[in-house]
Parts: sequence; structure tokens; C-alpha cells
Amino acid sequence: MQEKTDSILSTRGLGFSYGNGKPALSDVTLDIPKGKKTVFLGPNGSGKSTLFLHFNGVNRPDSGEVVFEGKAVKYDAASLAALRSAVSVVFQNPDDQIFSATVEEDVAFGPLNAGLPNEEIEKRVEEALRMVGLEEFGERPTQQLSFGQRKRVSIAGALAMRPSLLVMDEPTAGLDPQMVHELLEMADEFNSRGTTVVISTHDVETAYEWADEVRGLHQGRLVFSGQPEEFFDREDRLLHEMGLTPPTVLSLNRSLHQLKGTSLTPYPRTLSEAVHKAFPEKKHKAGRLIVKCVDERMEGGAASGGPGLPRTPHNRSGIYGSLARRLAQEGKLDVHYRFHALESGLMEAAEGQDFVLYTDTALCSLAEEKAKRLERNAGVKVAIVHEHEEEGTGGPEKEG
Repeated sequence: MQEKTDSILSTRGLGFSYGNGKPALSDVTLDIPKGKKTVFLGPNGSGKSTLFLHFNGVNRPDSGEVVFEGKAVKYDAASLAALRSAVSVVFQNPDDQIFSATVEEDVAFGPLNAGLPNEEIEKRVEEALRMVGLEEFGERPTQQLSFGQRKRVSIAGALAMRPSLLVMDEPTAGLDPQMVHELLEMADEFNSRGTTVVISTHDVETAYEWADEVRGLHQGRLVFSGQPEEFFDREDRLLHEMGLTPPTVLSLNRSLHQLKGTSLTPYPRTLSEAVHKAFPEKKHKAGRLIVKCVDERMEGGAASGGPGLPRTPHNRSGIYGSLARRLAQEGKLDVHYRFHALESGLMEAAEGQDFVLYTDTALCSLAEEKAKRLERNAGVKVAIVHEHEEEGTGGPEKEG
């Protein structure tokens, strides 16, 4: 079978059982849109993990088929090796995935088994560890890592394969709030570089704010496929049957509609959008989100021809992306917000303050996308100013 589609992966009538007579998956037909961020939601036992293991051929369906990039998946050794080079699955428990003695050896495992040259393997390992913030942990024994660090190692191992589809099963489970935001920033970065990202989660706030698409599973069946707003703003019993509640900002939006008669649409996706939709009568001039795209030259500072440290620390500033985070950790950037900086910056700019965002070049366009969404959903226009536009105007130290 071959089909033309904008989906990177699809399932058609997928059925699977572990042999106990009870289907784990029943007639699952869905599409994963290419280049998007898709979240799978469902209670424990709904079939999410079982389904994910079909995406890279670990599980073979009893009925139906999996289609990857327009071609039905085959289960011979060569076909599976090719599939697993393109589709990486990160397990919920990193200890189910990490088994090498050192971090470097574990991340190199996939490329090594793919038969890549040593030089290429070293390059991929270095790149993957840098993206997850573990570039100095290569020789560290994996048994000496914290839970969050082991999560990062398992993600690095997946990234070292340079997949076109990255699937993460409950990646935020067991992490503190900062780590959750950092992981989602990493996922944004992977996506901005062209990787389609799929995650499962029980965190409805995260799913609603982050996802482009939502797929709902319940008792082994697909019960929803569409956009986050459509899934969470349901008045039927589906959410309660799945053990889920609407996100806070969407509940606030519905309450405003019922109490003040405001329109349900456009739906706010973030706290900032909800606040400004709730209080539209407060008019003021919005501030600016000053986007400074950092590059590798800053690691060496002025001595290597790079820009080095900011002239003066800005009390409303933050980092977004793996390179910006590393520069901050090395003391080359002095900022206030170390995580959740993009949303915090948009909120402060919407309230009339200038905010400086140091971000990786690959993520610069994301700031503009979210600013446009803020204007569309809450009627607040935030000016996006790039670094070259700031030259000669007093620099980022200038307050709005």
C-alpha cells in the first residue's frame, strides 16, 4: 500500500492483543501530521504506550497496518532497521532504555548499531548531548545520574539517530516544574529543526498550551482527533470518563462567557491570553519583546569575535533554547528567567514592559508565532524587535 498524505505516520484499523483475550487496541485509525506537535491523552491502560510501540515496529499489529511516509510498514529485519532510524521512541521510564555503562556509550548505541562511521557517531553523540544539556557528562557512569538526567540521556539516545519522528511516552512524568518547561523547550527546538514530535501526558495544562494536535485514547480506541481547543471544550462526558479536567485557562474562558457574555472564541491558550481577554478595558501601550538570537560564537565571548556578555544585565530578560541555556550556565548571559521565559516575556510585554529574550536562532520565529497568537486570541499586539533593530537605539537596557 502507498498513499499520498501530509501525515508522516498513520494507522489503519489497528488491532492488537497481548494474548489474554482482551484487546489492547481496537480498530485504531489515525494520522500524525508531519512537522506538527501532537499530544496523546488518555488514562492509564488506554493503550498509549502499546500504540507507540507500533510506531517503530516493536509491536506488530494483529490486524490493520501502520503506514510511515506513505508506505505500509514491513517487518523484515532490514525494513525495521530503516524504520527505527527514522522513528525514535523514548520510554516513560528511562531505566527501560539505558543499559550502557557510561552516558557516551549509551547515546552512541543506536548510531553504532546502524553501522555509521566512528567519526559520524562521535559527531552525533556530541550534538545530542549538547541539545539536552549534558555535554559535560559523556564519561559519567549512567548509574550516578539523577532521574531527570537519565531522562535526558534517553532523549539524547533518540536524537542521535536524527529521527524524522520523535515519540516520547510520558516525558514529563516525575520531573519538577523547571525540568518540565526545559523538556518542552527542547521539544519545541527539535520541532523547529524539522522533527515531528509526539508525546503522551496526563498534564492537561501542558497538553493544551503546547500541542498543535490532540489524539484521545480510551479503552484501546481512538475517541478524539483534532485541535486542543476542540478536545477540551467539550460538554459531553468524554473528559470525565477519561479522568481528565479542562485546563484552567479554558475553564476561565467558559466562566467569562457564562458570567459576562464574552465570546467563547477565540480560545485563549495561555494565562496571558486569558488575562487580557478577561480585562480588555485596561488599555495601555504594549511593551516590546526584544529577541536576541545567540550563536556558537558567544561561547568564546569577545575573544573569539563573539558578542560576549550583555553590557548590562536586564532585570526583565530570559533564555529559550539549549544554546542560550548553556551560555547562561557558563555565565556568558546574565538573565532573570531561566525557564518559561518566552511566555513570561510575552506576558510582561503585554503589560507594557520591554523584555529581552536570548534564544537559539532555530527558535527565533517561534516568538513571532506566539506573539501573533496573543494578538489574535486576546487583542494585544506585542512588538517583536530583533537584535539588529536595536543597534544604536540604546540597547536592551532601555525600558518601555
